[in-house]
Amino acid sequence: MAYIHTCFLAFMLIASLLVPGSFATGRGGDYGPKEHGVTEKSKVEEEKLLSTNNIGIQGIVYCKSSSKLIPVEGALTRITCEAVDEYGFETRPFTFLSEETDSKGYFLAMLSPREVAEKWVLKECRAFLDASPLNNCSYPTDFNKGISGAVLHSPRFLHDKKMKLYTVGPFLFTSSPTSISDGY
Repeated sequence: MAYIHTCFLAFMLIASLLVPGSFATGRGGDYGPKEHGVTEKSKVEEEKLLSTNNIGIQGIVYCKSSSKLIPVEGALTRITCEAVDEYGFETRPFTFLSEETDSKGYFLAMLSPREVAEKWVLKECRAFLDASPLNNCSYPTDFNKGISGAVLHSPRFLHDKKMKLYTVGPFLFTSSPTSISDGY
C-alpha cells in the first residue's frame, strides 16, 4: 500500500510540473519562437522595473576636497536603461540625463511610461556621474559606482505620485583623476 501511495505522489508531482509548462503559457505547448533569454513570462515580470508607473531616481552629488564634502550645484547624472521588447528580445540601451543638481547637490531624474517605446519592459537601469560645472572639481570617482554605474534596486513606492522612487549615491567628484579598481 505504501508503494502505491508513493507512486501516486510521484505521478502527481511529475504531472503538476508538466501541466503548467504546456497549458499556462497559452501557446499550446512548446511551439513557436523561443523568447530570447527568457524562459517564462513570469521571469520578465520579476525583472520589470516599470509597469504603468513613473520611476524616479534621486541622489546627491558632492565635491570631495581634502576631507570635506561640498554639495555640487549644477552637476548632471546620466541614467542608462536596458529593456526587452514584447517578444523578450533585448533592445538597444537608452539614456537620459537628470536635471541639474540644486544648491544642496540633490538631483531627481524622472522617466514616465510614455517615454519608453510601447511594449518595452525595462530590465535594468544604472545611474552614472555625467558632468560637473566646477573646473576645480570635475573628475568623477567610482565611489558608490558613480563611474561603473549604480544599479537601481529597492524602490519606495510613492502612492500619491504613482511613482517608484530609487535612491543612489551619494556620488563624488574630485579635483584630480583617480582610477577605478579595474585599472581604468
